[in-house]
Amino acid sequence: MNYRLAFALFALSAAVRAQELKPMRPPAVPLIAHDPYFSVWSNTDHLNDGGTVHWTGKPNSLTALVRVDGSTYLVMGHERNRIEPLPQLSVEVLPTRTLYTFGGAGITLELTFLTPALPDNLDVLSRPLTYLEWKVSSNDGAEHDVAIYFDAASNMVINSPEQRVNWARYQLDGQPVLRMGSQEQPILAKRGDDLRIDWGYLYLAADRPEGVSFAGTIHRDAVHAFQASGMPDSDDFSGPDGLVLATGIQFGKVGPTASTRYLMLAYDDEFAIEYFQRKERAWWRRNGAGAADLIRDARGEHDELLSRSIAFDTQLMADLRAAGGERYARLAALAYRQTLAAHKLVADADGTALYFPKENFSNGCISTVDVIYPSSPFTLLFNPALLRAQLQPVLEYARMPRWRWPFAPHDLGAYPQANGQVYGGGERTEENQMPVEESGNMLIMLAALARVEGNAAFAGKYWPQVTKWAQYLKEKGLDPSNQLSTDDFAGHLAHNANLSIKAILALGSYGVLCQMTGHKAEAALYSQTAHEFAGKWESLASEGDHFKLAFDRPGTWSQTYNLVWDKLLDLNLFPPEVARKEVAFAKTKLNTYGLPLDNRKSYTKLDWELWTATLAENRADFEAFVAPAYDFANQSPSRVPLTDWYDTQSADQQGFQARSVVGGLFVKMLADPDVWKRYAAGSPR
Repeated sequence: MNYRLAFALFALSAAVRAQELKPMRPPAVPLIAHDPYFSVWSNTDHLNDGGTVHWTGKPNSLTALVRVDGSTYLVMGHERNRIEPLPQLSVEVLPTRTLYTFGGAGITLELTFLTPALPDNLDVLSRPLTYLEWKVSSNDGAEHDVAIYFDAASNMVINSPEQRVNWARYQLDGQPVLRMGSQEQPILAKRGDDLRIDWGYLYLAADRPEGVSFAGTIHRDAVHAFQASGMPDSDDFSGPDGLVLATGIQFGKVGPTASTRYLMLAYDDEFAIEYFQRKERAWWRRNGAGAADLIRDARGEHDELLSRSIAFDTQLMADLRAAGGERYARLAALAYRQTLAAHKLVADADGTALYFPKENFSNGCISTVDVIYPSSPFTLLFNPALLRAQLQPVLEYARMPRWRWPFAPHDLGAYPQANGQVYGGGERTEENQMPVEESGNMLIMLAALARVEGNAAFAGKYWPQVTKWAQYLKEKGLDPSNQLSTDDFAGHLAHNANLSIKAILALGSYGVLCQMTGHKAEAALYSQTAHEFAGKWESLASEGDHFKLAFDRPGTWSQTYNLVWDKLLDLNLFPPEVARKEVAFAKTKLNTYGLPLDNRKSYTKLDWELWTATLAENRADFEAFVAPAYDFANQSPSRVPLTDWYDTQSADQQGFQARSVVGGLFVKMLADPDVWKRYAAGSPR
């Protein structure tokens, strides 16, 4: 049997299994997911059950209606008490698209939120514009007169309700465009976690002018006018609240053959990040482009981007199913846009791409190293240039005289201001730092990047810093002192066995980097040290059928998720029996909704569960870990963008939401070198 036939048969059996699995009920559904500010979600089972929200949970209100033969029905928003909802038939979340289907009143309505987040094209990836694709057809054999209504509220452009807004309309290439933004425009003035953007401008435009009417007005007036078969005759922004950018599209008579239109909703922040006092523009703006170019390019490239997005989603979902099954594929699809939407891609003064993650609902830090680390499987898989763009600001900071420590920094500041570390002791003291954690993270990621790119030139640019961190881990890493790890919510812990694994693998990673950069003697030395430490670790951590949480704590256990890099990087520092023992024991500790992080609490981290699962040598064991994690996402009462920290007994969120660390779910894809190389090279597109 040849490979193509075998894959086709496997894909067919996967499709059959998918049909047996009920549709997924995401805890929250991504509608518009671009960056930490332009990020709108539905947290209800049906799009017309309630209002849409920013990832922080504050209102970011979008409303959609359909008028069929004079009767108006609710498609999206919080008008359920006043307007009859059109029954929702299905929702499906794919990597670049969210597909809703509604049926009633003789029609079928499909509404797709398309964000063409194609990772091999940074210009498109960084473009802050989502298409709302409308497809309407008759389902009863008769023709129906159909119109749709959509509006976006002023709470999309302010941080708090008392802020006032301005709006405008203008013509672009003969077509109307609406714009709205705050009056104050405090560019990059606020930093922190639970914040919405209050600078820059929101834009609303259509595919073509035929049958389209626009208005800037009060929400209730626009809705009433649409119900009465039209749109407001004039703009009116005189009311105290409820201001919207609204549009209506007349489809006219619709029969069994589907009619399609689309709208574009975009946000131009003008300046996106402050990087050591420099105000940086988004990547798509780096050559002087503005909002007009954004809309014009998006309109001109729509058909191509839609086609490419469908092809990308189809290929990626097939590969995910082949790697880990239908549940794994659905979880990863839900994580895809969330991972990207916790970042901002900007251009530095010299045109260098810099990629800044925000530590959402944790502490609001920017460029947190132990957030980049768990998300790195995503960037390594889809575009290693994005990982370089994440690591470069950290490495540049580490070689500044102001960073005085022999270990790697934790962060670069509080989003969106990357002006120096704010976590723990900051630049002042070693108090509450993560020395082994962050140094190990940086060395492992640099080795993984070098492996994908086939050279270590990037690490070589920062060799003094890289070497300093390796020397620190050689001295301090095998048996870590009482310090924090990335799981800092669990508190300080001395002799942390999982943290020790990270240090050992980091030393092995440094040995690889030495080999690739021609430092032969150092390569031999650090490879030998890593092997010796691995042997010592096993005797320190082993306790019968499992490994201890800490070397000095008998009767304990924890996930040793960091071990996955021994497999992914082909370091082979630990004997295979270590991973086998970890997987076998972990299977005995599975709760209803997943594998606890360690014996102390019943909570877990979703990303680490998948890293532990990837240690499994067979598909059945991998899926044994994925199944309860999938049930968590499918049944959790916490209706927020996928949390990575939850309780394995109740499925309740413990903290964190909408974080980029869910990019770590793609770690399974890195376990197959052929898949890794194919995606990193951009060949699946």
